[in-house]
Amino acid sequence: MPVMHKNVTYNCRVVFYNRKVLLIRPKTKLCEDGNYRESRWFSPWRKERVLEEYYLPRMISAYTGQTVVSFGDGVISTKDTCIGFEICEELWNPQSTHIAMGLDGVELIVNGSGSYMELRKAYVTVDLVKSATLKCGGCYLFSNLRGCDGQRVYFNGCSCIAINGYIVNRSQQFGLQEVEVVVATVDLEDIRAYRNAIRSRSHLAATSPAYPRIQADVSLSAEKGIGLPTCEPIEWLYHSPEEEIALGPACWLWDYLRRSGQGGFFLPLSGGVDSSSVASIVFSMCHLVVDAIQRGDCKVLSDVRRIVCDGEYVPVEPRELCGLLFVTCYMGSENSSQETKKRALSLAEQIGSYHMTISIDVAVSAVLGIFTAMSGLVPRFASRGGSARESLALQNVQARLRMVLAYLFAQLMLWVRKRSGGLLVLGSANVDEALRGYMTKYDCSSADVNPIGGISKTDLRSFLLYAKNKFNLPVLSEILGAPPTAELEPLEGGRLTQTDEEDMGMTYAELSVFGRLRKQNKCGPYSMFCKLIHTWRGDCTPEQVSNKVKHFFRCYAINRHKMTVLTPAYHAESYSPDDNRYDHRPFLYNAQWTWQFRAMDEQLQTVITSGDGHWEEHTNKGLTGHKGPSSVSGSRGSVTGGTPSSSTVSKILKDPHKGVVVPAETPVNDSAMEELEAQTRWHHPSSYNNLVLSAAE
Repeated sequence: MPVMHKNVTYNCRVVFYNRKVLLIRPKTKLCEDGNYRESRWFSPWRKERVLEEYYLPRMISAYTGQTVVSFGDGVISTKDTCIGFEICEELWNPQSTHIAMGLDGVELIVNGSGSYMELRKAYVTVDLVKSATLKCGGCYLFSNLRGCDGQRVYFNGCSCIAINGYIVNRSQQFGLQEVEVVVATVDLEDIRAYRNAIRSRSHLAATSPAYPRIQADVSLSAEKGIGLPTCEPIEWLYHSPEEEIALGPACWLWDYLRRSGQGGFFLPLSGGVDSSSVASIVFSMCHLVVDAIQRGDCKVLSDVRRIVCDGEYVPVEPRELCGLLFVTCYMGSENSSQETKKRALSLAEQIGSYHMTISIDVAVSAVLGIFTAMSGLVPRFASRGGSARESLALQNVQARLRMVLAYLFAQLMLWVRKRSGGLLVLGSANVDEALRGYMTKYDCSSADVNPIGGISKTDLRSFLLYAKNKFNLPVLSEILGAPPTAELEPLEGGRLTQTDEEDMGMTYAELSVFGRLRKQNKCGPYSMFCKLIHTWRGDCTPEQVSNKVKHFFRCYAINRHKMTVLTPAYHAESYSPDDNRYDHRPFLYNAQWTWQFRAMDEQLQTVITSGDGHWEEHTNKGLTGHKGPSSVSGSRGSVTGGTPSSSTVSKILKDPHKGVVVPAETPVNDSAMEELEAQTRWHHPSSYNNLVLSAAE
């Protein structure tokens, strides 16, 4: 709890025993990275091994009967052991306090933590807890928050108890329970024997400075007798990334729904990978809710009854609950294909959502009619003779009207269904599209919350493969086999002419690499180029790498302003561009990157002039020997070979700001679906099947 001492606010642990305050222990090391900004509110306690007097407020003294208690960096001595305290970041810090406390004879260390979830990172906390007791011995109690606390992060549980380097009990990483308690019986003599056997540790402990001790008249162990059996070490089984996506965002959505007081969710369901992933996550949430109720969780049942406005309701199976909590809508236009319409309908039927199909053409015509009446001009798509800005405006008006209609339906659909309240609108833009800016500002990417806004496209495809089998949703195979497309440009002969990766000028796999280098490795254009000419040397020439990096940073700079209005999203990826708390950067850049690009050009020229043909030889060898799947999906499915058409190349070269990966034109075969799982894993962002083009500066 926050405690103000001498007019300074500290983040503290308060230790109680039998209605008495034994110790107020302030945090000594604050967390300032990721989503944390602790120093905005608190100051660290800098007085090591020092206790001061703290005068309790009178409202507290009335209950405890105390006037003054200890405040500072101390430990608790009982009749049989010694207890010390760490707080969250102190476990992660290079100078963790558990080392000094262990050397001073503290045997039990308790850590109250607020560690949030990121994909593939659960092992980090576990390894830290195990290593805290491996080197110095002792018992470590790690108590972590779990659930949505009204923020973009999901605190991911994994509370555990470790002794001498082994985990002996743990809590779930994800769950709907308000509180989960795990217990373990340990033998204090095991700690003492372990420590005494490490002679170098004992020699160091003999000279260790002492912590001030507060006496507590209590024993944690029995004075006589054999006692209880001690707990044996357990193996920690980690969730796969696909399971983390199925469980984490689902729990986060449930916490948000029950605390917001709304009646369910509304999703514009396009039949593509992103919106289908959101729908599958909501269906996973319904599974978790039904399972919790069947296990006898009265709190979850009470929340469900309040949300559906039925005091007697008991859900029997997830599809039934999904029909009450989840409304989906396919918002088609003249540019939408029948295939996506059918896929959206099939998925809605398989998960049981309340589904609608509407056409937005009337609304689009009405809005364009207003512009035409004012200007006397009729904008046209590029494929019909219009300019690039005309075509972009026509695409954006469709996307923005879908957002307006989504909120209209979200407010009124429960009225239609004779229920009170409204629905939360769900967004479905992934982290890669946000990083690239491949979204219309204030379109369906604008929503109340977005469960996939921190997840990459590659991980979402893997998740859908998992969900297809886990939840028996066969239509997901068709969705995975279709090319990602916004369906905002006119069809040709009923077939798609627009794909996401061609529009973006880069693949989703490349976007993930750019994102990690930008955020995790703190790379700008020049340093990213210097890294990637080595990383991609087997598939790209230095010129191609330079063009790719330049195109990414142009797009990133032009679209960074969109991050200021990004829908609050579940944080899951370490390269998230979320501008609210995680990725604080300017939203107005010089999109020419004059100094950086000039440095890249100079370095590129140096590589070329000093080369002896090594790059060309290595690259050609990589191209001819490449047997893996392409990282691009073409207009007729996953690409496996072939060359781009000359008309496509000419179209791309007309745009001086675009470096585009042009897919081959080979139809998808029947065995492609069987290889999807391997394809959706991360692999090299370039391959034999891709031709990268970019106009010169």
